[in-house]
Amino acid sequence: MFTGLIEDIGVLAAIDRHAKGAKMSIETNLALHEVKIGDSIAVDGACLTVVTKTDSNFSVDVSLETLKLTTLGKAKTGTRVHLERALCLGDRLGGHLVQGHVDGVGEKVASETVGEGWMVSWTIPEKLLDSVVHKGSITIDGVSLTVAQLKGNRISVALVPHTGKMTTLVDAPIGTSVNIETDLIGKYVHRILTRRGEGGALTLDSLKKAGFA
Repeated sequence: MFTGLIEDIGVLAAIDRHAKGAKMSIETNLALHEVKIGDSIAVDGACLTVVTKTDSNFSVDVSLETLKLTTLGKAKTGTRVHLERALCLGDRLGGHLVQGHVDGVGEKVASETVGEGWMVSWTIPEKLLDSVVHKGSITIDGVSLTVAQLKGNRISVALVPHTGKMTTLVDAPIGTSVNIETDLIGKYVHRILTRRGEGGALTLDSLKKAGFA
């Protein structure tokens, strides 16, 4: 589990692709002496497991599924990536609950300066829209953000100077692909409201029939 607060921007130093996936090596300023083999680190929002490490570098195995469903599948050496170590029980939850399970890939479509910060926009897959709400939480490339505007399949977020400095979201060119994870609680609510089974989906009519509305 993560919070969506980026600790470092690492660099993909090496990528070894093979039939079963890939091994990626990442240079970082994280305190790797505090990281153990087997620990989880979110790389651009994708939860990955540390398999080797040095003082300034760690490696992760990336499955074919992760390569297929995230931007890591098209990543190249030299790519800058957001890094966050897994949350410890008792830590402050400064962002929101993030699993590191990418739901889909979006695309940056606009960025403009607003005051001292920026308004940045992405399009996201239609299938994710039911889990996204205005002023709700969303994770983009591992960054915990609040939806400022929601129009069709386009979302916009207001980035303060600190977030702009600590992430690549502002510097990334238009057209850049990003990993999207929608809010954990929103996904469960959507599942409860739309699942079909005995009694069908939970609707206003079914609530009225049960005497709740």
